[in-house]
Amino acid sequence: MKPVVSVKELMKYMIDPIADNIFDAVGSVVTKKGIEDREPKTDEDWDKIETGAVSLAEGAYLLKVPREFTPPGVENNSEGPEAVELSAAAIKAKVLRDPVEWNARIETLRNAALAVMDIVKKRDKAAMWDASENLDTACENCHRSYWYPGENAEFYKRLRDRLDDYTRKNSVGKVAPPKTK
Repeated sequence: MKPVVSVKELMKYMIDPIADNIFDAVGSVVTKKGIEDREPKTDEDWDKIETGAVSLAEGAYLLKVPREFTPPGVENNSEGPEAVELSAAAIKAKVLRDPVEWNARIETLRNAALAVMDIVKKRDKAAMWDASENLDTACENCHRSYWYPGENAEFYKRLRDRLDDYTRKNSVGKVAPPKTK
């Protein structure tokens, strides 16, 4: 098999959009009436979820086809002392060092999609909430390992400190304390 696009492009143009069929199937939305839960209601809703699940289960294996990790000339946000993303070369080296992890992450993604296929057959709205969360976890765990391992707790602490410092220096974002009776 000869790949057409890089992993980054495969994610952008195929994996992520079809995963949205699952992610967007359930959720909570704040409206003027309060919090409303979004769940599949019609056969068309369930068909869209199934399209996402089938496409994701099959498409996940395209990640097993050796291919570049980014398009030519794209190096992610991988430069500088506080770079949070790995370069394409660093990702490739990590996969070559430990192909078992790469394949396990692909299987985890595929298994999340297979679980959604079973849920669609049962039309189990309650199970869709967990399935969406499980899919998100599978995606984020892989991204944190291969794409942006620098976005760890220390990164977010530094970011928060910078924001607090900026707020102090510029007197922005201050909220008046609540009034007491």
